[in-house]
Amino acid sequence: MQASGIVRVRTKELRRLGKDTDRRKLPRPPLALNLFLLVVGVLGGLGAYAHRRAVDARLAAALKQDSGAPFQIKKIRRELADLETDEATLSRELDARLAYARAQKAQEFYLVLDRSDRRFAFKYADRVVRDGCFDIGAPDTITARGRQWTFPPLTGAFSVQEKLEQPAWKVPEWVYAVNREPRPRELPTVPGGLGRYVLLFADGYALHSPPPSDSPLKGARPGSFMMSEQDLGAIWRRILPGTRIYILP
Repeated sequence: MQASGIVRVRTKELRRLGKDTDRRKLPRPPLALNLFLLVVGVLGGLGAYAHRRAVDARLAAALKQDSGAPFQIKKIRRELADLETDEATLSRELDARLAYARAQKAQEFYLVLDRSDRRFAFKYADRVVRDGCFDIGAPDTITARGRQWTFPPLTGAFSVQEKLEQPAWKVPEWVYAVNREPRPRELPTVPGGLGRYVLLFADGYALHSPPPSDSPLKGARPGSFMMSEQDLGAIWRRILPGTRIYILP
């Protein structure tokens, strides 16, 4: 039985469509390229794993302690063991914690600020000279008049850059934005506007005593730290430019 003309035409069209579809298929990547990408991925994963193992080994060697280890060292070990972050940040955190651990064995004064407990300890080697509470200025991003100021939370090891007593403080524009007040035409300078005692470190971050009542700053500077005038005054003579400050998460 012979196929009708309609069937022959349709069959011919289907063959041509099949050939056109075959010609439009995307080419497969070469096998060598696939193998290259696979090798790169494996090497990258092995590199990250090796780096993490090296960091862990540095931590274990530097902070290996017996059951009588100081509480602060045990806390460092626990915090770093649970730290979930990228490798660069982990290395910076580790370097700061190791510097803190070394300070406990050195014959020098240093200050530890524990953000989680909001407690400070002024120490000489591993001995606590004075401790107490402190406040933290809320980390914030402030926007006003088309400008933006960001104060992220701060952790790590730093050195005191300037030690100031009753410094004149030119009030920055962001203070008025925080207070929801209009910015004056001329920004004023307030004697002792940040407090009687001010320690500057790390790109303008500060540890200061409470501002006076005539200062537009109420409480701790955003992202910075505020200690009572009595506490900061008690350790003031022992703090010098270069004194180390360790800020724990």
